[in-house]
Amino acid sequence: MINTNEILKKYDIRLTKTLGQNFLTDINIIRKIVNEGELEPSDFVLEIGPGIGSMTCEIAKKAGRVVAVEIDKRLIPALEETLSDFSNVTLINEDIMKLDLNSMTGDWKGSLKVISNLPYYITTPIIMMLLESEIEWDTLIFMVQKEVALRMAAVPGTKDYSSLSVAVRYYSEPKLCFTVSRNCFIPKPEVDSAVVKLKKRELPYLKDVDKEFFFKIVKASFSQRRKTLLNSLGTQPWLEGGKNTLKETLGILNLKETVRAEELSLQDFANLAKTLAQHGSGV
Repeated sequence: MINTNEILKKYDIRLTKTLGQNFLTDINIIRKIVNEGELEPSDFVLEIGPGIGSMTCEIAKKAGRVVAVEIDKRLIPALEETLSDFSNVTLINEDIMKLDLNSMTGDWKGSLKVISNLPYYITTPIIMMLLESEIEWDTLIFMVQKEVALRMAAVPGTKDYSSLSVAVRYYSEPKLCFTVSRNCFIPKPEVDSAVVKLKKRELPYLKDVDKEFFFKIVKASFSQRRKTLLNSLGTQPWLEGGKNTLKETLGILNLKETVRAEELSLQDFANLAKTLAQHGSGV
């Protein structure tokens, strides 16, 4: 087991708040996260923000190939030491948002999985980048701020249900695995974390829905959360016919005129996008 404090002291590493550096030190939690990946020797695992490599080592014991992407060059010497026993690990000092993931993973024949303790400051952009990417991922496992995890796994009609919830369900089946106390990290963050697992799947009713228009509708619908759909989506300048068209569409779909965005399921939004597109509002 890697001693985080010893490594940080040895390499004179001072953690940077702006990079969201909170290192998980509880080996039992680390193993629980890795176990959620159900890793096999045929798996390629991408880890974003490996820190000093505590979780990377556990992943490397089970996966066929591991690519760890770390933006902070100060951590590279420590990572090279902690990962020196694993020939199946490739370490990349780069910003994950700037990497060509296709070229990195394109030649792998097995499953592609992502297991990461994501920095809080850029959690959602990274998640959306991976969801929308063309790489053939199978499973995404993230440890994130508990509030974000709850939003990712939320169902319609709950206070946490949001446009992020819809986006996650568009691409995957989410599962909230477990929560992680702030006391398991160095330095201790101000909030607790949670682990969420996204399993890729495709839904038949989404195949004939224009994706760009779908997400345009979702974003507009949640833009003024407390308002009804008529007063959030219905007032958008790009919606042909405005509220009148939306009223007619809601009637066709058997949805009441007082419905709010958080009451609509993924299929409801898909039906809304298809029907509105037929009125000439599609992109």
